[in-house]
Amino acid sequence: MKIRGAFIAACLTAGALALAGCSTGSSGDESDGPITLKFQSLSDQPAAIEATQTIVDAWNEENPDVQVEIVQAGWDGIYDKLITQFNGGAAPDIIHYEAASIVPFARDGYLADLTDLMSDERKADVPEGVLDSVTVDDQIVAYPTELQSYMVFANKTLLDSAGVAIPDGDTMTWDELRDIAEATTQNGVYGLGWGLKSPTAAFMSMAPQFGGEYFEGSGTDATITIGDGEMALPELVDEMAYVDGSILPVSLTQSGSEVLAAFYAGQIALTVQGSFQAANITKDAPADLDWIVLPPLEDSAGAAQAANPQTLSVNIDSEHVEEAAAFIDYFTETENLVALNTADALIPATTSAQEQMAADLSDENGWDRILASGQHLTSAPYLFVDAYAQWKDTVATPAYQKFLAQEIDAEQLQSDLASGWDAITK
Repeated sequence: MKIRGAFIAACLTAGALALAGCSTGSSGDESDGPITLKFQSLSDQPAAIEATQTIVDAWNEENPDVQVEIVQAGWDGIYDKLITQFNGGAAPDIIHYEAASIVPFARDGYLADLTDLMSDERKADVPEGVLDSVTVDDQIVAYPTELQSYMVFANKTLLDSAGVAIPDGDTMTWDELRDIAEATTQNGVYGLGWGLKSPTAAFMSMAPQFGGEYFEGSGTDATITIGDGEMALPELVDEMAYVDGSILPVSLTQSGSEVLAAFYAGQIALTVQGSFQAANITKDAPADLDWIVLPPLEDSAGAAQAANPQTLSVNIDSEHVEEAAAFIDYFTETENLVALNTADALIPATTSAQEQMAADLSDENGWDRILASGQHLTSAPYLFVDAYAQWKDTVATPAYQKFLAQEIDAEQLQSDLASGWDAITK
């Protein structure tokens, strides 16, 4: 356990009188037994559930006076469930969620300010952009735990047969990707397959590479801008699909997972996927598929991608806020984040865990580049915009789908994105 965690644990194990002397802020008579913290976990993969339980068991063994009990939940319907829990005074002490969704709870006063409770070691270990993604109104309201990035997976055999020079730098440009896709579109094979059935997340996550921000301001005061930076990636996809003819047309209407079938069959040379798909490709791809992960993409504004990490927060009404924060600090120690992210095939939110996971997976295909992309993840304005989720579902996604199907042109897309926001917010 580190710095603050060790301090609190020492206070807790010294008994009730020492606990009071440590000023942890806990209330109630602890002489009848240990403190019990409720931890509502959303982990839904067997390996991640097991990893979470192992971390909790280790904490409980080391901290007999502060016991953590996992309350298993799921991602489906969790936002409404949390609203009910908070309003009914039944929210757990420790809350697992994601950065984009905790902002309203923080602004409504449901989440504890962890700024002074997060150890200095942890703050220094989290990349600045990732830490910014869990900072609301200058308060750190969560510890980030797991992330994903968008990466390019490639069929090396098809690239070699097309005479393509495979990028080997720290990053590669979108122009390089476009050239490779065009060069490998031959003999019934398309260069790129990109599952853009729900395109908003990908376009907004990668917009920072083109200088796109979409929103200025936060909360209910946010305003939208749909300019060159925001339009650059949708227009590039449109040009690759309909000018170059290098994108498998059906992939634009499919999910990322559905596109993998074409990748496995050698029908496409490249596919843009969430980084976690590396684990699925390793497991499901044909044995003779020689696949690689290309360097993280970048454009004129760099290689940044918007970070929306999974998070652990503390209920402000918990009787044991500091103890809960101490547990989260323990949970996010390097070895624990490595175990959790290895189980989930995601990117740890701390630099030390990214480096350790890269060392552990040095023999695994592509993970060195995937984990390196974690250093390019940054906060994005949309995380702090109250009406973002409604705009995404009712305006942006339908508009992008129409654009990718060539039902509307770029000018109409730009107009629809902006006017749809105005209709929701005014």
